[in-house]
Amino acid sequence: MNTHPKQLLVIIAEAALEKSLIRDARAFGANGYTIADVRGGGERGERSASWEADRSIEMKVVCDAAVADKLAVHVLAQYAPHYAVAMFTTDVGVFRPQKF
Repeated sequence: MNTHPKQLLVIIAEAALEKSLIRDARAFGANGYTIADVRGGGERGERSASWEADRSIEMKVVCDAAVADKLAVHVLAQYAPHYAVAMFTTDVGVFRPQKF
């Protein structure tokens, strides 16, 4: 089956950024996204989601590489200096490119 190349950008961040990240993803040209509540730990400590300010989200955006790059640069500049943010990308193949 033929797939079409896209980029998967994964942003793991403090839940307080959710609305801003959604707005930014749309503004930079993403057609959609998926967000889930997540827990974990890292250099800024543990996030167990036991209270509202301790929640983290994982946002997944499948898009063109240029959109992923612009969004990632923006998130690193705008939010990473002040919030717990981790990001990574990977190449993916999609079956319905018009969705992304």
